[in-house]
Amino acid sequence: MEIRKILVGSWSILMVFIIWGCVSSNKSSTRKTDAQTGVEFTKHIIHEEFISEGVAVGDVNLDGLKDVLAGAYWFEAPDWVAHEIQKPQKFDYATGYSNSFLNFVMDVNSDGWIDFIRIDFPGEGVYWYENPKGLEQHWKEYLIDSSVCNESPMMVDVDDNGRMDLVFGHEKSGTMMWLQSPDKGKALEWKAIPISTENAPATRRFDHGLGFGDVNGDNRKDIITRYGWWEAPQNRQEVPWTFHEASLGEPCAQMYAHDFDKDGDKDIISTSAHAYGIWWHEQQEVANESIFISHLIDSSFSQTHGLAFTDMNKDGLPDLITGKRFFAHQGKDPGGLEPALLYWIEMSRDKDLHPYWNFHLIDDDSGAGLQVVIDDMNEDGLPDIINSNKKGVIYFQQKSR
Repeated sequence: MEIRKILVGSWSILMVFIIWGCVSSNKSSTRKTDAQTGVEFTKHIIHEEFISEGVAVGDVNLDGLKDVLAGAYWFEAPDWVAHEIQKPQKFDYATGYSNSFLNFVMDVNSDGWIDFIRIDFPGEGVYWYENPKGLEQHWKEYLIDSSVCNESPMMVDVDDNGRMDLVFGHEKSGTMMWLQSPDKGKALEWKAIPISTENAPATRRFDHGLGFGDVNGDNRKDIITRYGWWEAPQNRQEVPWTFHEASLGEPCAQMYAHDFDKDGDKDIISTSAHAYGIWWHEQQEVANESIFISHLIDSSFSQTHGLAFTDMNKDGLPDLITGKRFFAHQGKDPGGLEPALLYWIEMSRDKDLHPYWNFHLIDDDSGAGLQVVIDDMNEDGLPDIINSNKKGVIYFQQKSR
């Protein structure tokens, strides 16, 4: 197992430039360590062909086991028997893309059976597919919206009502938008609520970077982009939300808010989608205004286009799980022909509560897609990793300690 320990001296960083009220630094130091964690994985290849760069998990057939859904298929646990959700298409990873970039599950129509949500190529549609309740047939398709932009659209509970909603940039209107999911027992309509004015940042077809977290500490989760963040009002249906401009790094994947340095405010994590770099952006107050100082965590592998954020080793600190997106642009990105690595990145703190990270290599022939899903697949209390990309659909089962 390859492990690298990366130290970040957040209080000794030289301020280099200020853009939109943000200070950025790329200083970091690295050293090898032989520390062992006891966290190991067994690799299960569920499907070898390129079908999707998104993936989801849920109990499709109500047998008590967690199944895997990706693109045109759902794979029945425990033997991963393939069933068609829709008619499959053939995709060539060397020349193009699939029609499935991100996948989610939820019981859209509140009938007790989980349904499937597929987000197509950026700028195209998002659809939901109605679970046929045990019948071996294609699932009925419904269009939710035809213009889903930003390459990390989210499914999160925006209004705290216990139902998941969709968040994405909307190219046709030029707004950042959330779609409120249908209420139980009501018409199956998704209510579109723009949170921005027109021509808003992060709303174009191929914009990168989107997150959901409480940036300002008011106990309401905000919508985060690399250009800044929209402050959630008490009534989430108010429009527009207040936008706070900030420079939060390069084009990235999923973004998360967390107090990494234990100073009482929330910082932001991001990973480079098509180049090299993983960063944490430290929030500080300067002249009564919040700014973000960007700290480089690592730049040894590229195309970290999917990022999960969870406590992998149960030590009370959140970790990062990411990997190289295999052939993101057919090998033309920086590092595009390098191995498809997958890491879990262990967060720790030094005696001054500054964060540092240990990199633990899980696999060198899988990488990540546009999503990295973490779930306890076999109900043993340990988080597992589920992935779908141009290498296929792969499940990494954490071994019992």
